[in-house]
Amino acid sequence: MLPYLNKVLMKYCLFFAILLFGCKSEPKENLYEWKPLDVKVSAYNSVANQTDDEPFIGAWGDSLSSRQKSIAVSRDLIPLGLKHNTKVMIEGLPGVYLVRDKMAARWTKRIDIYMGTKVEKAKKWGVKDLSIVYAVKKDSTKKENLH
Repeated sequence: MLPYLNKVLMKYCLFFAILLFGCKSEPKENLYEWKPLDVKVSAYNSVANQTDDEPFIGAWGDSLSSRQKSIAVSRDLIPLGLKHNTKVMIEGLPGVYLVRDKMAARWTKRIDIYMGTKVEKAKKWGVKDLSIVYAVKKDSTKKENLH
């Protein structure tokens, strides 16, 4: 019985060794390139005069909540890579925000920080000229990204 258990144990050890060490994958932080951009940063709320008839639903169908760090982007930024669920860091603010909404077509080179129903907080924020960085997935076919 002991030789049989040793064979089974060896098979499992070999399987896990291959699983752990045989499949080299790129760390997640190396999959993205962080691009800088200077934008105007304002704030918005889920209230009737600032949104459409579904104030808690973003343009891509996401539920908006003040517990999440969400932003809306002006439509001219989408072709630059600031599309749905793009990770964004905003100068002076902690954490990573996700693009969950689009702004009205009249705005350009601008982002809006989602502040739930806290209208006074959004008014106090005002409009600021800030730098952001946003994550764009690296093109794995480019020679510079291959190892």
